[in-house]
Amino acid sequence: MKTISLLVRRELRAYFDTAWGWVILALVLILDGLLFNAFALGTRERYSANVLSDFFYFSSGTTMIAGILLTMRLIAEERQTGTFTLLQTAPISAHEIVLGKFLGAFTFLAIITALTAYMPALIFVHGRLSLGQILVGYTGLLSLGAATIAIGTFASAIARNQLLAAVLGAGMLVVLLLGWMLGQMTEPPLNGVFSYSAIFDRHFQPFMKGRLNIEGLVYYGSICFGFLLLATRSLQLRRLT
Repeated sequence: MKTISLLVRRELRAYFDTAWGWVILALVLILDGLLFNAFALGTRERYSANVLSDFFYFSSGTTMIAGILLTMRLIAEERQTGTFTLLQTAPISAHEIVLGKFLGAFTFLAIITALTAYMPALIFVHGRLSLGQILVGYTGLLSLGAATIAIGTFASAIARNQLLAAVLGAGMLVVLLLGWMLGQMTEPPLNGVFSYSAIFDRHFQPFMKGRLNIEGLVYYGSICFGFLLLATRSLQLRRLT
């Protein structure tokens, strides 16, 4: 755990000490603010619950984009600069490297997500909301972010450079996003499989509406475990070759 903690702090320091981390933070907050003002609040009177639901809907998109941008440098950048060789030869296991980098990126994403809390708070000015609905929505948002970070970590582990890592991560994410469409185009039992595999529609929408979706939490946890395991296996294979 001490090694993982050191890696987490190392990753967080890298985000805060470079312009890249601040650019992503500013980009997410600006986009969330603009989308919240233009589409969630709008110009007509609406129920507060619907405004909050729209906020989480638009925030899910910026969260996934941020997840891919944050992870594209995790391992691919170190491979480009040659510093990853030091990690590979150090007395650190592959799963510690993967977990430390994943938690570092996720912690930074969680900080960005927490900074958006003022937007739901603005709804209280003219409306009424349940604190539980806000907490459930953020639970879903962080779960979606964790799954995206895991996908991006795997992409960064197999890519030779940051650009390729971003393309691979975005590609895998798009495939999972389109699962709902494939579910509508196919017959049983394939439609159920594709529908369940979709990373957004079936699993995230209940969180948007304030319903704690246990199936969604299991799904996002499975995505994290599966892609982090693949990233670990990738690093282990590289050590053997």
